[in-house]
Amino acid sequence: MLARALAVLAAAALALAAPDPCYEDGRPRRCIPDFVNAAFGAPVAASSICGRRGPERLCDPPGDDEPENACRVCDATRSDRRNPPTHLTDLNNPSNVTCWRSAALAPVSYESPPDNVSLTLSLGKKYELTYVSLQFCPKAARPDSVAIYKSADYGMTWQPFQFYSSQCRRVYGRPNKASVTSANEQEARCSDSHRMAGESASGSRLAFSTLEGRPSAPNFDISPVLQDWVTATDVRVVFNRLHMVTEGDEVDYKKQAAGGTQHYAVSDFAVGGRCKCNGHASRCVPMKGEEGQQQLACDCRHNTAGRDCERCKPFHFDRPWGRATARDANECKECNCNGHARRCRFNMELYKLSGRASGGVCLKCRHFTAGRHCHYCREGYYRDPTKPITHKKACKPCDCHPVGASGKTCNQTSGQCPCKDGVTGTTCNRCAKGYQQSRSHIAPCIRIPRVVTAVQAMEAVDGEPARAADQCGRCRAGARTLNLNKFCSRDYVIMGKVVGREASAPGDEWARLQLSVQAVYKRGPRSRLRRGAAPLYVRARDLACKCPKLKINKSYLILGVEKEGASSGMPGLTVGDRTLLLEWRDDWHRRIRRLQRRAINCH
Repeated sequence: MLARALAVLAAAALALAAPDPCYEDGRPRRCIPDFVNAAFGAPVAASSICGRRGPERLCDPPGDDEPENACRVCDATRSDRRNPPTHLTDLNNPSNVTCWRSAALAPVSYESPPDNVSLTLSLGKKYELTYVSLQFCPKAARPDSVAIYKSADYGMTWQPFQFYSSQCRRVYGRPNKASVTSANEQEARCSDSHRMAGESASGSRLAFSTLEGRPSAPNFDISPVLQDWVTATDVRVVFNRLHMVTEGDEVDYKKQAAGGTQHYAVSDFAVGGRCKCNGHASRCVPMKGEEGQQQLACDCRHNTAGRDCERCKPFHFDRPWGRATARDANECKECNCNGHARRCRFNMELYKLSGRASGGVCLKCRHFTAGRHCHYCREGYYRDPTKPITHKKACKPCDCHPVGASGKTCNQTSGQCPCKDGVTGTTCNRCAKGYQQSRSHIAPCIRIPRVVTAVQAMEAVDGEPARAADQCGRCRAGARTLNLNKFCSRDYVIMGKVVGREASAPGDEWARLQLSVQAVYKRGPRSRLRRGAAPLYVRARDLACKCPKLKINKSYLILGVEKEGASSGMPGLTVGDRTLLLEWRDDWHRRIRRLQRRAINCH
């Protein structure tokens, strides 16, 4: 393990001097670690080791030039005779072969149970494997039935990887060399091809290619199924049978080793692959784990994190994490929070609505900001136009006056607070012109009473004597309420807009206004009221007293009596003593419709 760590550190030192392969001209690109023998120096656990329980005699089957069995004594108590599992992953030197040997197996017979012996290799990290290879010791017997398993969760669960047997269906319940389709690419196959492989001077080899025969292998980068298939943290090899004996066979124990001396012997256990980094790292380096232990991890780039670069690093959730491909490095993007948040989350619905451009949502906006990007001021604050939204003091408090304002929320742009009647100022802190302060919290500003002086009473207006102060009494036409009694006691109810006023000669009793009737809610039995232009007559003295108070281009609700117009002799609508004019409000249309339904109760 130490040699492996030193090799990784040396590679890391060289990588620091070279350009980062994860970027090209400053742009992210896919990068992958070097192809290595992931098993080199890794620990292997064997379920059987020769000589563990004392000296035992082991024999290899005879060869063509050696008619007799080659036998040896294995004693774990003697260092020169020990055959530990560490020999499986050390440097494989053909001129000086080191072997792991199992304990002696039971004599071969049809009734004997399988010769189960397992080797479990721990890689220490997720790798994407290309092959699994076993080199058997020279002159050692080649197993008949071998099962290869893999684990992607550090040995918690195991999945079949490959089976080898001369009788696949009998031993493993699988057909021999079954074809693999796109529907079952994660299914282990069984093959008898290992029995046909030749033997070299260094011994026979069993090699399993993880992607051979898999239809999606040419498109591996975009195939999550195959990416999961080749991912492993541990590899286990189980030798189920040294020889396959069928019922009725005659066993030649002279050709084979003497009963009780046969065994498994492997000189090299190799696993070829790349450190799994999902295309976001070009190397793996030793790091301290959660428990303080040294472990191998990807040197992540593209704003990714994790041992396998399997997630985006904090505050980089503006787009979903993805494996890097040749077309798109899938770099994780930083959330746009305008400098007012330290955390964010990803929202897939927002990401889709934005055309797959942005899906980050800022969390716990600071500096009195709010919104998905902390891009506007929260309730009770407004934007300071002199500062950018990224400034810590971009939002200023509204400071609405507790008495003069009708709420604490001000306009986000101007900072204007909602003022009560007669109150003015940005923060509603003073009375408007024509109003004076009162002692009431409900109406802090009241209108100043109108006082007509003696001089004003004697002045002439347009050549006519001015009216006395008592000529402007209570204004009934300026009422502000609407109820069923008022609706029922009037002959007609209309909504009209004052669009103009005709000039009148001095001394005229009536002033003529141009009215555009926009809606008729009630009309008398002989009335000809309809939508469109219509004259509206108001006494000149009432207009002077602002009773009613009419404004050009304003809409009003008019409730009148037809006989008032007839008695005045005016050819149109007349504002008399019983006429009510109310400035139109948007919510009155629905209210008038309710009054219309209730009008059947009018008496």
